[in-house]
Amino acid sequence: MRPTATEARAAVEYAVALIVPDADFAEAGDDAVLRTEFELDSLDFLSFVEALSSRTGVPIAEDDYPRLATMASSIAFLTAG
Repeated sequence: MRPTATEARAAVEYAVALIVPDADFAEAGDDAVLRTEFELDSLDFLSFVEALSSRTGVPIAEDDYPRLATMASSIAFLTAG
């Protein structure tokens, strides 16, 4: 079962906050590129993906990584049925 938009947003915020504890999502906006906004390097991004998948139960393949670019695109990906 896919998460709701609210659950997906919370999962993205949780996954980013594991890596960047002081991440300010209000300032970033839904269209900000997460890797740029929160200065996530490749290993950070992999940790983000793993935490996101674990938190939501949604499998995330490497081909799906571009769909996790922003908050908005991540929510759309996670909630797509």
